[in-house]
Amino acid sequence: MATDMPVSLFIGGLLLVYLSLVLLFGVVFRGRAGVPLSRRRPDAVQNSSSLTRLTNQAVGALNRGLKSRPAGFFSRERLEQAGLNKEPGDYLLMAGAITLVATVLGFFLGGVGIGILSSLLSPFLLYLAVNVLIGRRRRKFDEQVPDTLQMFSGGLRAGHSLLRAIDAAAQESEAPMSEELSRVVNETRIGRDLGESLADVSRRTASEDFYWIAQAIEIHREVGGDLAEVLDHVGETIRDRNQVRGQVRALSAEGRVSALVLMALPICMFIGLVLFNPLYAKVFTTTVIGFAMLGAAVLLLSVGGLWLSRIIKPKY
Repeated sequence: MATDMPVSLFIGGLLLVYLSLVLLFGVVFRGRAGVPLSRRRPDAVQNSSSLTRLTNQAVGALNRGLKSRPAGFFSRERLEQAGLNKEPGDYLLMAGAITLVATVLGFFLGGVGIGILSSLLSPFLLYLAVNVLIGRRRRKFDEQVPDTLQMFSGGLRAGHSLLRAIDAAAQESEAPMSEELSRVVNETRIGRDLGESLADVSRRTASEDFYWIAQAIEIHREVGGDLAEVLDHVGETIRDRNQVRGQVRALSAEGRVSALVLMALPICMFIGLVLFNPLYAKVFTTTVIGFAMLGAAVLLLSVGGLWLSRIIKPKY
C-alpha cells in the first residue's frame, strides 16, 4: 500500500522524475543548430549554463564511445536508416531518460515488480520504435522510386548530364528521396564514384528497385547506349512489381490486424488489471511464482510475435 512507503523513498523517486523530465525536455529534445554559433556569429558572446556544458560533455563522451562500436543499436548507420539526424549520443541520453521516467512511474503505480518490468520494456519499445521508423522510411522510399526514375529519364532526354538529372530530381522530390539523392550529389562532387554512392543508397534503404537502377547506370557507364530508354524499361518493371506488392499487402492486411490484436490484448489486459484491481495483480509483482509467470508470458509473447510476423510477411 502507498501508506507503507517511506517518505524518503517517495521524495527520492519524485526528485528522480523531475530530474528526468528536465533532462528530457530541457536538454535532449532541445534543437541544436547545424552550424555552431562560433562560426555563424564569431563576435557573439557564448553564455551556457553548467547543466548545458555538463550535458554536452556527456554527449561527447557517449559519441566517442559509440564510434568504437559501429555495429551497435545506436550506430550512425541505423539512425540514418530511420531518418534521425542527430548524433547517437543524443539518442542514447534520450533513451536513458525515458527508461528512468518509465521505471519510476512503474514503481509508483505498481511497486517494485512493475518498476523492473518498465525498465526492461522501455528499451525494447524504443528498439521497436526505431524499427518502425526504418520500415516506414523504406516503404515511402520505394513508393517514390518510379516517379524518380521518370525524372531521371526526362532529364536525360532534355540534354542534361546524369548528375544534373539526379540533382534536379533531388530538388523536385520529397523526403526521404530528396535526402538520399542530395547526399549522392554531394558525395559525387567531393570525389566519390557515382556508382558507389547509388549502390550505398540502395543498401541503406534496402531497396531492390533502386539497386536495379544503380546497376543499370553502372552497366551503361561501361558499355554505353541510350540510358534514358534503359531507365524507362526498368521503370516499367518496377511499376509492375509495385502493383503486385500492393495486392499482396491488401490480401495480407487481415492477418496483420489479427496479429496486432493478439499481441496487444494480453498486454492491455494486464495493464487494466494493475490499474483497476491492484490487489489482485499484486500476486504477479510480489511473489516468486508471479515473476516466473510474467517471465513465461513475455517469452511466449515474443515467440508468438516472431511466429506471426513470419506468417504475415509473404515473399514474392
